[in-house]
Amino acid sequence: MSGIVQNNILRSSGVIAVSAAGLNWNSTIITGSTLTAVAGNGYWINTTSNTCTITLPSSAEKGDQIVFIDYLRTWGTNKIIIDSNGLNYQGNDDTYTVEYNTDGQSLNIVYSDATKGWIPLDDDASALEPTAPPTQKAIFGYGDTGSYVSITNLVNSSGVVAADVTGVGTARRLLAAAGYGGDKAIFGYGRPSVEASMTNLVSNLGVVATDTTGVGTGRDGLAAASYGGDKALFGYGNIGASVGDNINSSLTNLVSNTGVVATDTTGVGTARRELAASSYGGDKAIFGYGKTDSDVSLTNLVSNTGIVASDVTGVGTARDFLAAASYGGDKAIFGYGYGGSNVSMTNLVSNSGVVATDTTGVGTARSQLAAAGYGGDKAIFGYGDTGSKVSTSNLVTSSGVVGSDVTGVGTARAFLAAAGYSTSA
Repeated sequence: MSGIVQNNILRSSGVIAVSAAGLNWNSTIITGSTLTAVAGNGYWINTTSNTCTITLPSSAEKGDQIVFIDYLRTWGTNKIIIDSNGLNYQGNDDTYTVEYNTDGQSLNIVYSDATKGWIPLDDDASALEPTAPPTQKAIFGYGDTGSYVSITNLVNSSGVVAADVTGVGTARRLLAAAGYGGDKAIFGYGRPSVEASMTNLVSNLGVVATDTTGVGTGRDGLAAASYGGDKALFGYGNIGASVGDNINSSLTNLVSNTGVVATDTTGVGTARRELAASSYGGDKAIFGYGKTDSDVSLTNLVSNTGIVASDVTGVGTARDFLAAASYGGDKAIFGYGYGGSNVSMTNLVSNSGVVATDTTGVGTARSQLAAAGYGGDKAIFGYGDTGSKVSTSNLVTSSGVVGSDVTGVGTARAFLAAAGYSTSA
């Protein structure tokens, strides 16, 4: 047997066997539906496309060792099946079914004797707990100055808003935006002249791309948020065909981690428009507030697989035309809006999706604004309408405290959108 020889005194033949550190690791990733394993080898098993049945050697000596590892953490979807090939496995003969079906699992087996046969030294799953780099920058884009625009304003990792960048794509208002892919963003839907479903991707340098042909039902007054760590979804909004023709919806469209928008998903929860959304909990999202025939404060949580839950009874002042963003790494904040008059109150959202009661407003009361996370754990509210268009912004600390007004930069406007992008400060 070849391989790096390590201390192993179990082998009955008197020949020193290789240990786990000295296994001959198979250079080919196993993707097939079957594998005939050889003692002394280690195998990376990729079950992305299919279950894999592994046949163990038909004869073995004490101390023979084989290791199998879930290469792409897919055994939970497509398991491995162990065929002990006439020998016992943990004391059971090979008529027993032996399966391993946990994502991230590794299986290290050693042959003992004819009675117990192959025995796992360990069969643990390795936890997948990497933390994605936090979003550092943000972008405000599009909106209504009295006429529709497509200009953007970048926000650096210190919360400083930059001057206008010449617009790219179709000028429109009442659109939505969210981060995707870990470090990029997407603007989508809105109203240029009628409800549209076009999107514009934003690179991790903050460069906005030209229009992408729309997918799903065109609408405005919708919201968007990141979920699942690297994906996004657009949801709810008005699908009426003309100004003043309000037809509320609750349908959603998922966005892949490469920025591809999926077709409509049947709506869950109360159909409404002019709401806000944010990520929370690291990998989930929340839609909240908005307008049906009247303002509401109800929310809908979104799982880390993009599934929207039914209505949660509203907390705080019912209002529309508000904004929301993530802060603190795993929490969210709803703020400002219109509830019979412009307000500046906020509502914090815990990392389990629980919305808190109103916090007294800070800064100029306004509606039709946008918000995004920045700086890894902070947020910014910006622009909007106080009775006239403004470019004022308010920074939010990592503990959810809203700062006083920051003098506006860039073209004052309302009905715009914002999202975080870039993991580089």
